[in-house]
Amino acid sequence: QVQLGESGGGLVQAGGSLRLSCAVSGRTFSNDNTGWFRQAPEKQREFVAAIRWISGSTYYADSVKGRFTISRDNAKNTLYLQMNNLKPEDTAVYYCAASRMSSRFDSDYNNWGQGTQVTVSS
Repeated sequence: QVQLGESGGGLVQAGGSLRLSCAVSGRTFSNDNTGWFRQAPEKQREFVAAIRWISGSTYYADSVKGRFTISRDNAKNTLYLQMNNLKPEDTAVYYCAASRMSSRFDSDYNNWGQGTQVTVSS
């Protein structure tokens, strides 16, 4: 069973940066894909970015492309999301998740962290 735990959220002004971390344990080759989603109040959860753990290939939502960078540290079993040039519309609870396939759909992800709040003030 893959277990994930996020950290690094907080309050930041627009234009600022934050780095989220997600500690991953129990990952197997069959759960090679890990990603970040976010959910703002009264909105559906949406895909942010994902990475294939072994190959390192990445893909992003258009709304964050060029501002956010997803990466992983194999030695530390940790997933990261570097967020730059943050905007108020990035305010949400951010979740890391693991899946067996590359996907932008939350229904394809089997394991989830508890989430970390990111608030961007204008």
